[in-house]
Amino acid sequence: MKSRRKFTSAFKAKVALEAIRKRESLSALSSRYELTQEQISKWNHEFLAKSELLFTLEQPDHKAEKEIRRLKEIIGDLHYQNEFLKKNL
Repeated sequence: MKSRRKFTSAFKAKVALEAIRKRESLSALSSRYELTQEQISKWNHEFLAKSELLFTLEQPDHKAEKEIRRLKEIIGDLHYQNEFLKKNL
């Protein structure tokens, strides 16, 4: 008995995008990727349904990332200073 294949989200998105572009028929895509047409259609509909999330996700706050990086550097410096003082006192 065959085990179920697992596909990455990147692979699913790639196949769904090719189906959306309609450069090839579903039957051609299904034979090329060894998938059923129903599976490709399902991924296509799921991709289109969730595509709006791309524009609703918040963009990363670069100022906060820089501040976190700076604070981690300070913590590292303080850790080494603390270790130095422990050894020399």
